[in-house]
Amino acid sequence: MEISLLGPLTARIHGVSVVPTAAKPRQILALLGSHANHVLPVRTLMEEIWGTAPPHSALTTLHTYILQLRRRLAVALGPDPALRAKDILVTKYGGYRWEAPPGTVDVTRYEALVGAGRAAAEAYRHDEAAVCFRRALALWRGPALVDVRIGPVLRIQVARLEESRLGVLERCLEAELRLGRHVELLAELVELTGHHPLHEGLHAQCMTAFYRAGRPWQALDVYQGLRRRLVEDLGLEPSPRLRRLQQAVLSADPQLDEPDPPGPPAPHGTLPAGAVTPGAVTPGRPA
Repeated sequence: MEISLLGPLTARIHGVSVVPTAAKPRQILALLGSHANHVLPVRTLMEEIWGTAPPHSALTTLHTYILQLRRRLAVALGPDPALRAKDILVTKYGGYRWEAPPGTVDVTRYEALVGAGRAAAEAYRHDEAAVCFRRALALWRGPALVDVRIGPVLRIQVARLEESRLGVLERCLEAELRLGRHVELLAELVELTGHHPLHEGLHAQCMTAFYRAGRPWQALDVYQGLRRRLVEDLGLEPSPRLRRLQQAVLSADPQLDEPDPPGPPAPHGTLPAGAVTPGAVTPGRPA
């Protein structure tokens, strides 16, 4: 079995796709897959499809969608007597559960790698953290469930995953900056700040990378570009943390010259390697 949600929806058993072409059964499969091995109440499934005002026939229609999914499962399973469709899409009291063996859902693998990366970062093993984060990010094949119609329940799940993706990317870049990889990261950071024009954390990391690469004027250009967009779009000035980074670049602060050595973080108020703590996003700033 293989279920992938970090991009277009795919679900295969014995190499055979079980993803329906019809929009609503596809939606049900995506929701079940995103909560694999957990019981989803019928009311949650109905809310995803019909919102807070389901039609009188909603329960009967939902049972029809479940039956359609099981038929696709049966075709993929073939004549295997050891496993039936009802053993995968299981009926439970008040709901349904998709049974997925360990390691078969990409979201589960992603979250395990992120957890390992965070543990390594907290132990100042930045090389190991960067490897875990990059492996987690490599599981993404595009926006989560990009080809699935999204209802109110899946919308929350997709937003959570996309926010996690951005946070993991920032933590990964932080670990790699601490390893002195600023030159290698420059192109990626320039692209990212273009895609996320109001994200202070990414801009701070881009400024740091430019400064360490011997291009402080470009670090200041990054700051000025962000400040202009914040003022014009939101009527806000950059955060005090980013303003301190600008001053550090202007004064050629020695703290910006080299990555932080392994060990406990610098005292409060000083500028760490990427000018933001790992994974930090300035409160109140849009991502």
